[in-house]
Amino acid sequence: MYSNQDSESGVFSKSTKRGLGFFLAFCFAFGAFFSGIQVGKEVDGAEQTASLFNFFASKSQAEAAISEPDLSEFWKVWSLMDEKFATASSSDVVSAQERLQGAIDGLVDAFGDPYTVYLPPEDAASFNEDVSGNFSGVGMEVGLREGLVTVISPLPDTPAQRAGIVSGDVVVKIDDVSTEGMRIDEAVKLIRGEQGTVVTLQIFREGELEFLTIPITRDTIDIPTVKTEQIGDTFVIALYSFNALADSEMQKALREYQSSGATKLVFDVRGNPGGFLQSAVSIASYFLPAGKIVVKEEFGDESKNDVFRSRGQQVQLFTPEDLVVLVDGGSASAAEILAGALQDHGVATVIGAQTFGKGSVQELVNLDGGASLKVTVARWLTPNGTSISNGGLTPDIVIGRTPQQRIADEDPQKDAAVRFLAGEEVVSDTFEDVLTEGGESGE
Repeated sequence: MYSNQDSESGVFSKSTKRGLGFFLAFCFAFGAFFSGIQVGKEVDGAEQTASLFNFFASKSQAEAAISEPDLSEFWKVWSLMDEKFATASSSDVVSAQERLQGAIDGLVDAFGDPYTVYLPPEDAASFNEDVSGNFSGVGMEVGLREGLVTVISPLPDTPAQRAGIVSGDVVVKIDDVSTEGMRIDEAVKLIRGEQGTVVTLQIFREGELEFLTIPITRDTIDIPTVKTEQIGDTFVIALYSFNALADSEMQKALREYQSSGATKLVFDVRGNPGGFLQSAVSIASYFLPAGKIVVKEEFGDESKNDVFRSRGQQVQLFTPEDLVVLVDGGSASAAEILAGALQDHGVATVIGAQTFGKGSVQELVNLDGGASLKVTVARWLTPNGTSISNGGLTPDIVIGRTPQQRIADEDPQKDAAVRFLAGEEVVSDTFEDVLTEGGESGE
């Protein structure tokens, strides 16, 4: 990790102590300052992601964070640990650099945002591996929902999907390690591993009376992009990721749609955990006139707010009677941006279940020694001003899908979309129906 410039006993000289004190005071101010800055434009990407949750401090909290902290208690605890901690109870002596790293980690954790994290060098390397779209693991996106490690979606044709993992599953244990109070980066690190090894997940699933124990053999994960099918007069495009290939793959799928003879289109972004913002804006441009707002980006500092607009590359004039966007609890980030834009502008009917609500923006700041800070800097709003991070998007027609239906490959949501586009009346499930079915339309 970090080179060790002080003794293993962790005793600092007075000059070193003063320097570290100034450094920690700077960290406090630095953290507050960068809570309102963004560099790059990605969603679930590398330098700028919308893997994306939002926790904004009030004005009084921000002012308190900027004020100079009293570090006397910090140094008192540091000295007490030197004086009183029984090192024999620990297998390893904690070095001064390790303590400092722990202090930085605690500082970041104090902001209360599970997606603002300090990444030591090895974790930073794993994060960069995620962005490449090719890694070894089980093939599922996870996030925090009400403090619980929750499956956003298993990717198609991956070990997680083949093992029966479904959106909404709560991961209770990873092997023998409880996930209570666990951060997402910690959970991902435990789930990921070498190809061919096995990780055992203990799962809580709505509607099941007992926890499920699911062993999964890790494999190399290639994130898919697009699949198409035709059902009568309806063409279905399933987009699984807003990665760097999404725009070109979507162009191919739309050309296939135009040559198919179909007059109705289902755009399926269920289980799509997001990707690059640029991809979402480009794909929205195939459905919206030039200049229409796709998404608004709102910072703590309003002067930095930004708006992203359609480039006007429409393939045809769509209406809510001939275009359906399918969403569910696994639709997050860029998928929510796209669905929200088409819904707000009245060009599509949104059918399915409440989306995940992954609506904040993180910036990845590279630090010395290979570590990184992933910090929430902004949030996404739909064209009409709906905050994506505030509970996700509500479909026009709410249709649930149970885990049992997923495993049995039954798809009432897609069936409802096809029937709706054929002119049939399709009504939302009642709240009681959704609860009974274990659907994902939210609480």
